[in-house]
Amino acid sequence: MAYKLICTDIDGTLLNKDRKLSEATISEVQRISPIPFVLISSRMPKAMRHLQQQFKNETTPIIAYNGGLILDNDTILHSTVICNTVLEVIINQCSTTSIHLSLYYADEWYVPSMDFWAKREANNTKVTPVIKSNKAVLSQWKLEKKGAHKIMCMGDETEIDALYTLLEKNFSNEIMLYRSKPTYIEISHHSISKKTAIEVLLKNCYPEISIKNVVAFGDNYNDIKMLKAVGLGVAVANAKDEVLQIAHKITDTNKNDGVAKVLQELF
Repeated sequence: MAYKLICTDIDGTLLNKDRKLSEATISEVQRISPIPFVLISSRMPKAMRHLQQQFKNETTPIIAYNGGLILDNDTILHSTVICNTVLEVIINQCSTTSIHLSLYYADEWYVPSMDFWAKREANNTKVTPVIKSNKAVLSQWKLEKKGAHKIMCMGDETEIDALYTLLEKNFSNEIMLYRSKPTYIEISHHSISKKTAIEVLLKNCYPEISIKNVVAFGDNYNDIKMLKAVGLGVAVANAKDEVLQIAHKITDTNKNDGVAKVLQELF
């Protein structure tokens, strides 16, 4: 099979133990150019562009928010946001808990304060949020006719469990809930996935490439549909068991340059 496009998850897959790109990974991505190397993540675009700069592939499209926002340079190929009615319920539900809510739209990231959770995300993603209350953001978005591409709920595991149960029961037809960690819930619109995002990308940017000519890398539950759909779905060795079971191929861990090793082998 001739593989003509590469899509990779970032956290837990591409970045090493220091949450950075290794020299081996940078070198391999640059070596295989001009094969498109597309970052596909739950991150916001701003948290992905500094990685593109290190690869020197800033003009390659990016898929943010698990497919909620697809960008080809400054052109929006696809955008799906969460209904503000749902967001309002989540804000009200969390107001009586200690749960931190981060709200994202495109390159906007709002936090109610620079607490432990906001500082940790800022350190991990190299992006600084804007401090504004959740209710003020909601009011602003209603006026601007915007919505959240992603809602990040972070906090005590017991409170997160209760919120997850409530949201799954009441809004499973509207939102997708993803537990990236026991203390996290990442929320996106129900209709999107990394698989559907790749299909949009191929249609708009690479119509000559079939999804069977795509290699994809991942480690977590939100990567499963993507890895099953592409021509070669590769799981890093540190991936969740469910991901390892469906992957076409298993490489080394993210800490040991698993992505770079497959690129070296295939190209």
